[in-house]
Amino acid sequence: MVSKLRRAKVIEFKAKDIFRASQLSLLGVSNSHVKKDLKKIKRRQPLSPLLLIRDSQNGKVIIADGYHRLCAIYQIQEDIWIHCKII
Repeated sequence: MVSKLRRAKVIEFKAKDIFRASQLSLLGVSNSHVKKDLKKIKRRQPLSPLLLIRDSQNGKVIIADGYHRLCAIYQIQEDIWIHCKII
């Protein structure tokens, strides 16, 4: 999976769509990792793409890396397009 993710092209999905597909709940700003990512966003520092894996068997998407980044971005605006790699 790691080699497939490295080769995958960067595409974009809306934050709300990733949450819906992952079936995960939103972490609040009290989470230290989310706070850290919010600071990066406010300083306009680039964030790494989310790494997503399609779980066709269970009908959802697994967030392999970037859950805290997703939560931070979602809190700013749920309709923001996020860079992702998906396999």
